Amino acid sequence: MPLLVNPTFLCPTANAFPTAEGAVQLAMEHLPITIHGARVLIIGFGRVGRLTAQRFAALGAKVRVAARKYDQLAWAEAIGFGGEPLSQLRGWLCGYDLIVNTVPSRVLGPEELADVKPDCLILDLASKPGGVDLAAAGALGLTVIWALSLPGKVAPVSAGAAIQRTIYNMLQESGF
Repeated sequence: MPLLVNPTFLCPTANAFPTAEGAVQLAMEHLPITIHGARVLIIGFGRVGRLTAQRFAALGAKVRVAARKYDQLAWAEAIGFGGEPLSQLRGWLCGYDLIVNTVPSRVLGPEELADVKPDCLILDLASKPGGVDLAAAGALGLTVIWALSLPGKVAPVSAGAAIQRTIYNMLQESGF
């Protein structure tokens, strides 16, 4: 039986590191303020969300997390980040300088985006279909960067090595 490898599922944890670092790089390039002191919202607290929140906090950002699951919010608060339920985004997005989405499902639609302040940078790190309504954001004049394939763009050698390790591990686990 042939081994089927889905390249979009390779190295989810290993590639979370360059994704988080790439998010910091993009924020530094596009924000008119320093990361230190910036008010940052991380939407989603999975592998990428956790690492991204930690990197921004390490640079002095005031980080909050929005997540769907109670245990993710509890972990975010235990680590020292404020937490908000993902279902209650509307009405409090206006206080952020940077919003980083990691959820690959529409979480920032027209209603949520209408609450975002005009100079807020939005980074969408989610894979397709993404989490930001790009047409609605454009109509509102918001800056959104949909950062697809970030690991390969910011750290191609590390990303490639992670894919290689994953393939070798998959082959070994399959008895090859």
